[in-house]
Amino acid sequence: MKHTPEITPPWRIGVDIGGTFTDMALIDAGGSLRVFKSPTTPADPSQGVLRVLQVAAAELSVPVADLLAHCRLFIHGSTIATNTILERKGVRVGMLVTEGFRDFLEIRRGLRADQWDHRAPFPPVLVPRYLRRPVRGRLDKDGVEESALSAEDVRDAVRFFEAEGVESIAVCLMNAYASPAHEQQVADIINAEWSGRWLSLSSAINPVVGEYERGSTTVVNAWIAPKVVGYLERLDRLLQAEGLKQSILLVQSNGGVVSAREAAERPVNLALSGPAAGVGALNLYRSLTGIDDLVAMEIGGTSCDVTLMADGDVPVSDALEIDGYHLATPAVDIHTVGAGGGTLAGVDGGGMLRVGPAGAGADPGPAAYGLGNDRPTATDAHLVLGRMRPGPMAGGAVTLDADRAAKAIETHVAAPLGLSIEQAAIGILRLLEQNLLHAVERLSVERGYDPKRFTLVAAGGAGPMHGVAVARALGCRRVFVPVQAGAFCALGMLWSDVRLDSLRVMDGDLDAIGPDQVSEGFAPLVDAARAALEREGFRDTEARVQRVFDLRYKGQQWSLRTVVPEGGETLDRAAIRSAFEADHERRFGHIQPDGNLLITALRTVATGEIARQAPVGLSGTAPGATPPVADHRRVFVDAASGWADAPVHRSDSLLPGHELTGPAIVEAPTTTVLIGTGDTLTVDGHGNYLIQIAEGVAA
Repeated sequence: MKHTPEITPPWRIGVDIGGTFTDMALIDAGGSLRVFKSPTTPADPSQGVLRVLQVAAAELSVPVADLLAHCRLFIHGSTIATNTILERKGVRVGMLVTEGFRDFLEIRRGLRADQWDHRAPFPPVLVPRYLRRPVRGRLDKDGVEESALSAEDVRDAVRFFEAEGVESIAVCLMNAYASPAHEQQVADIINAEWSGRWLSLSSAINPVVGEYERGSTTVVNAWIAPKVVGYLERLDRLLQAEGLKQSILLVQSNGGVVSAREAAERPVNLALSGPAAGVGALNLYRSLTGIDDLVAMEIGGTSCDVTLMADGDVPVSDALEIDGYHLATPAVDIHTVGAGGGTLAGVDGGGMLRVGPAGAGADPGPAAYGLGNDRPTATDAHLVLGRMRPGPMAGGAVTLDADRAAKAIETHVAAPLGLSIEQAAIGILRLLEQNLLHAVERLSVERGYDPKRFTLVAAGGAGPMHGVAVARALGCRRVFVPVQAGAFCALGMLWSDVRLDSLRVMDGDLDAIGPDQVSEGFAPLVDAARAALEREGFRDTEARVQRVFDLRYKGQQWSLRTVVPEGGETLDRAAIRSAFEADHERRFGHIQPDGNLLITALRTVATGEIARQAPVGLSGTAPGATPPVADHRRVFVDAASGWADAPVHRSDSLLPGHELTGPAIVEAPTTTVLIGTGDTLTVDGHGNYLIQIAEGVAA
């Protein structure tokens, strides 16, 4: 066993379950940072968590019990909520709706992602019509009762649900966003009459205007709750039995973390758990580089997640869609495409090369793994082009076989297209990188941001292989590659704070509304936010509550979030208008001078700031020096440069200040970095790499 320096307790642990690998990051009391990887166990993700802990314990020469006993915070990002939706493995749900609104889930909004495709079916409604039961009673748009709730209708529905084997109940009544009164009455009756555990109220899940969005979110919450919460409870028990002394924290879709207890109340908020931890990683890299404009391209085994940070802020919205199901839950603006190291390539029926979105997953993985898949992937193409080294990978978890990779590409791409194996591999990667380019443009150009002002963060196990090519095509001048790029989200968990989002609908004119009315509207949200933070263990300076307006022009359909300026207890109309107009002009290219601004909702963002140890820098420096070369390898660099005899450097031989000019390869424990011709890589004080893109080199 190789020697590993001792770690100093207590430490923090972040574990991220990806499609191929489960990643673990650990930072100890002295700021020493470690990363570990283990193959994901799709059938039981909790076993993947335990397995990566066993890998870490073996490498650190400590028992798993001691590793967990000295852990101060254990933060987890899981795909369990997303996978339950994607695999459509939720439970049987019964739904209560206001009489006359039984079919709004099927009617939807009447909008299609592709307006020209009228034949593609919508995803199946999660609650069949016979399990959507209407109840009499009505609130008006202001929450005032027009007709009393029928308790007998609710009791009849509960008896029906019991007979039909319903496991979870969703309640979405008309205008419940304005008042929870009727839904709370329903809850009281259900709790008295029903033997089941799982109940979701739309007024508690997310009280937004719009029955469809609110109802869809509530139904998904009810549909996944038993499986998601069951998994979290099992994992919590498992880890505490192994030695963990406190409950785990979970990453939410909004990029913050929350206790398992709070997560169990709204498991739908875990739909982006894992990828949303990229916000924490960007906060870390921002602090290390001093760069406020970052766009992350995190490429793992199955997908690429793009996250953008502008002026130090990562946008959050309520317009999340997973597999056609709409969720009105606060979520980081992440764009995901099926483009990763395990993305499958082939030739379609029309004789065209196709790359993705399907992937080989953790098992069997790329053809080079030799685990049963004979179809080529992006990893196989990199291996054929010399960019990756054959042999053990990820600490010996898998082995790359170049002959298997070449055979897969020849059989499924090269021979059908009449190309050489090398030409086919080049084509696979060029098409993959075109998809990556469009993914980054989706969150930059389409949101009104010029990519040239951003530094591209190439992360994930496969990201640094494509970072330079995508940055050059975008016009970015710099690429930041974390030395632990392959554990991007696990690292991000260690730099994430507790975050709780709340909303209250309000209808008013910004210029006409009184300051007292706004203060009274925010007051219950702020009180609830502070109480929630206190339950999570945060008080005084550790607890912050930010006020946010949802605003739109009169006649406009969609609202924009506008943060109230610091000291927002007073209503500064001019500052709020200015902030709204700046965002509106960036997104849409125009504003309405002196236009009527309407308030549609008030929000609070409650943050509990977790005290954390900064990572310690590397010892030793070599300013401007050229690092030692470990090897040379024939590598295909890019279309402009072709093949080159490229020097190969080991990350453990690089010191702060070392510089190298491409073409070159850097091999790190969790990734491989490709540096293009004329590009310059500099090692920073923590061992990360900043690549300056050469000007005048074709993309």
